[in-house]
Amino acid sequence: MTDPNAIVAGDYDYQTYDRRIGKQLSLRPATVERDLGRLHRWLGSDHVKPYWRLDVPLPEFREALRSKIATDHLTPYIGCLDHVPMSYWECYWAAEDDVANHYEAAPHDQGVHLLIGPEEYLGRGYALPLLRAVVAMQFRYPETQRIIAEPDARNEKVRHIFERCGFEMQKEFHFDEAEKDAVLLICERERFESAVLADATAPPAQGTGSEVATDD
Repeated sequence: MTDPNAIVAGDYDYQTYDRRIGKQLSLRPATVERDLGRLHRWLGSDHVKPYWRLDVPLPEFREALRSKIATDHLTPYIGCLDHVPMSYWECYWAAEDDVANHYEAAPHDQGVHLLIGPEEYLGRGYALPLLRAVVAMQFRYPETQRIIAEPDARNEKVRHIFERCGFEMQKEFHFDEAEKDAVLLICERERFESAVLADATAPPAQGTGSEVATDD
């Protein structure tokens, strides 16, 4: 099952319309040329710094971004809302990532990191539809049966969003390589497609046409 509203268009790898928020959601690969300045600003934001720890001088950040883009098992994405860049995502193959040292990764498990950049997009209910779109994009790969996440254990808001997107708590652990205490969350394909995606593509109930909430 795939999102019936999803298409691939232009320079986007994935695009879908979320009727619950009335917005076009799009994802394209990040590049140094297009995104260095915006990502440097976002990673230096007060709501991002405690969790990403990439608030570094621009030359150092440029090299960090180049390194991420060159990493074989990871793809950095810019998430757009009605074509306006406002979020950053990292999609990766879990079995080739450091997280595989902390759980039994299947060969086609994928993982995801996320952040919302500009503060004006916080608390408006956009994180869940965006995460849902990214997970749907990852599940287009037919061999993938699980998407994992390992957010900072202190970040209860992002953990709540993952759980609303079908992720289930597995354990809390110390992620030595990422220098953080993390929680391992796993989203199974069947649960996502039958509960999360099916609900998201259904018409909104009367009087609940928006998911705007204090969830991000």
